[in-house]
Amino acid sequence: MLHLRKKKTLDFKLKTVSKNLKRKPMKRGKKFGREDCGLETMKNKFVICALIFNFLFLGCSVSANSDNAVKSAIQKSELSKTALISVSVKDIETKDAVVFYNENTPASAASVQKIVTTIPAIDTLGKNYEFNTYLYKNKDCAYFKLGADPYLTSRNLREMTERLNVNSLKSIYIDSSIVDNIEWGEGWQWDNTLNHFMPKFGAFNLDSNLITITIKPTSNGSPAEILTSTFYPITFENNAVTSSNQNTVSISGRDYVQPDFIVVSGKVSRKNEFVIPINNLKKYFALRLKDALRKNKIAYYNKIQKSSVPDGAKLVSNVKHPLENAIYDIMQKSNNMMSETVFKLAGGKYVKATGTEASAQKMFYDYYKKEGIDTSSIKITDASGVSKNNLLTADFITNVLVNDYNKPNAIKNYMAKPGVGTLSNRMLYFQDRLLAKTGTLTNVSAVAGYIKADSGKTYAFCILVNDAKSKEFEKKTFEEYVLRAIAEQF
Repeated sequence: MLHLRKKKTLDFKLKTVSKNLKRKPMKRGKKFGREDCGLETMKNKFVICALIFNFLFLGCSVSANSDNAVKSAIQKSELSKTALISVSVKDIETKDAVVFYNENTPASAASVQKIVTTIPAIDTLGKNYEFNTYLYKNKDCAYFKLGADPYLTSRNLREMTERLNVNSLKSIYIDSSIVDNIEWGEGWQWDNTLNHFMPKFGAFNLDSNLITITIKPTSNGSPAEILTSTFYPITFENNAVTSSNQNTVSISGRDYVQPDFIVVSGKVSRKNEFVIPINNLKKYFALRLKDALRKNKIAYYNKIQKSSVPDGAKLVSNVKHPLENAIYDIMQKSNNMMSETVFKLAGGKYVKATGTEASAQKMFYDYYKKEGIDTSSIKITDASGVSKNNLLTADFITNVLVNDYNKPNAIKNYMAKPGVGTLSNRMLYFQDRLLAKTGTLTNVSAVAGYIKADSGKTYAFCILVNDAKSKEFEKKTFEEYVLRAIAEQF
């Protein structure tokens, strides 16, 4: 059933709604996703959207007829008849819901989930937490104590090992116990192993866990040249052919054949670069560490072993990066690797042990129990929202947003504004009136955050659209008209 708390006595007709919305048209040609969603090119969709918002947001009395009209309007829209649409809007001051539609129906929230997982992580780690990587020395042995730093680079390793001031080492040991060795989220899709938005994550984080493949033309009709940005063992099946005027090169993984097996296909007429995730983080870390030793002329011929730092070892070097940088990257750039890393680190600190998904989830549910927010209708299996096994409700998300709004380290301080991050090309007409986190997965689009209405009041909102039939831009267009209606009608 459709529920509306705000009632109006005006008799809105379709032409009136259309006329009012045209007073503030979106600029023609503004890109949302891969398609043109400018108002001038969306006239047919606009009429249907106007119908939806007339019934969803303009204060008509709740009745069977109006509820049927909403369902009818949604069915006639570009969203499919089976689309799951969930909307919740709450007044920040009164905490009352002003619009709620399928608000308690569990659905995938994609990266909007980062809001509700990052908040308890900040509470547990503390705003001033730092990712630390330590290097110790004990006689002729070196010990690294890793902190799963998502900003650690190969250059950092070179700078750290330089401070050893030795010509050789007998042994090198690494303590990676800060988080477990499960580097892939539950329910993450196996065919996304080359998706640079979904790198593995863990104690051995280095260079963003990504590597660049460069494919260049040679002589016409000959195989293309394949290079990697740094040495890492990858097997390439090179089916790419140099062309004078065609560039259709593509890459695909064959993990079912063997790890790090990539097929390169198509025509190559110019330089092409593909950024892909590193498959074996521990191997990559060891390779870059040995590079650092050679760079600093430190002889080492043994394997790198696992061990904790012994008592009496002397601290040689420490590299650290602030948590706040990661929070901005999680909320504004939707960085999945950082989201998962921070969540596990917080879980480990919470239980005072190695960070795991289980400890992070315990932290998550205990936090919201403490805050008095019901979690009985939701399920999380990762931090980032990548897994389709996650289920959230729009009502839960707006409850979290309302509860967090006035806290000292409120998540709103890190959210993107229009023109920034994932909102760089969206909702520019809201300027300083919107703070939001977007979410996109195959068949899923979502957005949640805070919006200041024309009345001056601020509302927490969440819009979830799960629809396998409609296109991405159609889902996002729907979201933006919903936000326009909230801004103008409340």
